Amino acid sequence: MKILVTGASGFIGGRFTRLALEQGLEVRINGRQAERVEHLVRRGAQFTQGDLLDPDLAKRLCIGVDAVVHCAGASDSWGRHQAFAQTNVEVTENVVEACLKEHVQRLVYLSSAAICFDGRSHLGIKEEQVPGRLLGHSARSKWLAERKVLGAAEFGLETIVLRPHRVTGAGDGQQFARLIEMQRKNRLRIIGDGLNKVDFTSVQNLNQALLSALSAGDTALNQVYNISNGAPIPLWDVVNYVMRQLHLPQVQRYRDFGLAHGSAAVCEAACLLWPRQPRPQLSRIEVQALHEHFTLDINRARHYLGYEPRTSLWTSLDEFCGWWRAQASPSG
Repeated sequence: MKILVTGASGFIGGRFTRLALEQGLEVRINGRQAERVEHLVRRGAQFTQGDLLDPDLAKRLCIGVDAVVHCAGASDSWGRHQAFAQTNVEVTENVVEACLKEHVQRLVYLSSAAICFDGRSHLGIKEEQVPGRLLGHSARSKWLAERKVLGAAEFGLETIVLRPHRVTGAGDGQQFARLIEMQRKNRLRIIGDGLNKVDFTSVQNLNQALLSALSAGDTALNQVYNISNGAPIPLWDVVNYVMRQLHLPQVQRYRDFGLAHGSAAVCEAACLLWPRQPRPQLSRIEVQALHEHFTLDINRARHYLGYEPRTSLWTSLDEFCGWWRAQASPSG
């Protein structure tokens, strides 16, 4: 099988490309940063640099491939609406159109379970439980992108959408980076009582889900799947485990949710006044995510994709922490 992986210069796209090559697949990759995919090219990936906002590039990339794993996109909780609309919606439109024009058989789209987060606690949330009002530009743009992908099934494209939550492992520059920085400055506080349980996804488990999506039978097609480790854990236990592994002090002080949310709102308002709209230390959405329970029902993925998470969160956290220390060392 010959596949195209978009976003291969990013964390998830890069990790999946490596697995696909190890599985003997012929892999074409796309990304914006050539230096970040050199190790994949050395392993045999065919790299084409460029921006998928160019529909002609998307079309060229899809020539002769059997399937596309679309990992390119933005999932941060802060940023301009236009940036998310371009990166998530317009790029996905171009990929879908290219798949249809070049008769690609299957498109696997990497979305996000953040679509289902409405700022309140939810346990065992199912794929169809999408709130009426989506929270933030990222969630809204991912939802629109999902509609574009699933809508292409009407024209014969086989589609599968995966919604992982809090993916981590070596290369994860998103889940813990700001929290580590805040703790180094002694500014990080446990929001609320610190007992809120959340789902994480080991990148190794997500990779297996992506691989399964490429070969899944007809009954699995044109559906959305929650992906996680299926083992909810108190969020602040995870944060403090990372701090211990990185030889940082434990987070022990608490902050009232209302106060933290109000402070985030003030910081957001101040950042919006600046021309480049710099990122606040924590956005309101991040404060809510650090305070609320949020876990997924992954039974649909288990049933239709044969998904069974095998890599524990602690294994992935150890991998992440080893990678983080290597990046911070002078020789890294």
